[in-house]
Amino acid sequence: MYKAIIIPIDLANPELGKKMLGLAREIGGKQCHISALYVIPDIPGYVAVELPSGLQQEQLRQARADLKALADEFGADSEVHAGHAPTKILEYAEKINADLIVIASHRPGLQDYFLGSTAARVVRHANCAVLVDR
Repeated sequence: MYKAIIIPIDLANPELGKKMLGLAREIGGKQCHISALYVIPDIPGYVAVELPSGLQQEQLRQARADLKALADEFGADSEVHAGHAPTKILEYAEKINADLIVIASHRPGLQDYFLGSTAARVVRHANCAVLVDR
């Protein structure tokens, strides 16, 4: 039924990422194209100038390696982007014509009621189906 599924993953919680990838593979089957996506938050310029040179590039390299290892277990592609997570997830979904975004959500706290969580923003603005797993 689904041809392309995106799984936004937080590399700080790889076990949850495995759960989401397994769920996507189960939903999409063997023929479905699954993409694991990790978004590294942008670092403000005034902070970036204070960081050791090469630190951002090393973080990007490590994130790509970690995500690839995780995605390979499930036969998924891996993509790492930098920016605002909800925006990058939605842009990537449009780029690959995703049929479904499978995203994890945590229990909302007070901060989420004022700002909105990544999952909530993706649900509100996606042009495709979104499955939120809690």
